[in-house]
Amino acid sequence: MAVSKEQVESTLKSKLNPSHLDVIDTSGGCGASYSIEIVSQEFEGKRLLERHRLVNAALAEEMKHIHALSITKAVTPDQWKVQEAKKSQQDA
Repeated sequence: MAVSKEQVESTLKSKLNPSHLDVIDTSGGCGASYSIEIVSQEFEGKRLLERHRLVNAALAEEMKHIHALSITKAVTPDQWKVQEAKKSQQDA
């Protein structure tokens, strides 16, 4: 059973209530492979490893059918704001 990008998004939205979520299908048509950027209040006070574990736990059922998962960002809303502000300054 293949796992779609929409399924991954839906599960993460319902379990981690992200303020920003970007799921990219990196499979190239060969298996289920995704890259994830997620911003969630659930990450507050947690180290990076704990945040990744939260994402993996949220996707426990889907992970049975996902070949590869890359979590490129797992940050809090405050961290996201700081990163976006830095990007804006660099682009200016």
